[in-house]
Amino acid sequence: YKDNPFYKFAEHLYVGISAGYWVSMEYHNVFRPNLWDPLMRLDLNILFSFPRVGFAFMWQSLILIIPFAFGILFFTRFTKNFAWLSRWSMALIIGIFAGIAIIGYSTGDLILQIRANLLPLWTGNWLSSLNNILLTVGVLTSLIYFFFSKEHKGTLGAGAKVGIWFLMISFGASFGYTVMSRMSLLIGRIYFLFGNWLGLIK
Repeated sequence: YKDNPFYKFAEHLYVGISAGYWVSMEYHNVFRPNLWDPLMRLDLNILFSFPRVGFAFMWQSLILIIPFAFGILFFTRFTKNFAWLSRWSMALIIGIFAGIAIIGYSTGDLILQIRANLLPLWTGNWLSSLNNILLTVGVLTSLIYFFFSKEHKGTLGAGAKVGIWFLMISFGASFGYTVMSRMSLLIGRIYFLFGNWLGLIK
């Protein structure tokens, strides 16, 4: 097995079209409306003639100079003497996206998961109570399995083994759900080919 020229042509064509498409989309939908056009609308005469009034109306556009400067620093990566300046831009982007991701994950996933697991052990209905007890035991024993500050022996080891069972059951259910969803997608495509297209299935 080896690559053939047709595969390489299709691969390069796909990568080139994708890269060109996303560059064009970023330029027209992000760079132009959010940075370039606001900077081009700046009227420096108003700013110098009426500093207080001009700055009050133009600060939103003027502050865009900061990310524009950091964006320019990215291109210093192509020079040996000034390549280190691009680290400032990279650090800024990583820091901003890390902060946004941490806040988004905490408020949208972690806190909601903790709140969803704070369940009453007795609800008046024995089936609902059993479900809440199983969920609580599963969460606690799964957390015990990932607690590595102490060796898993005795009660801690027994809890970790129970947590393994809960984890394996959850992984198996998730894997089965994924397989079933992929199979349903495959069956739908097969039905489209043999039914709607070829007309072999009526």
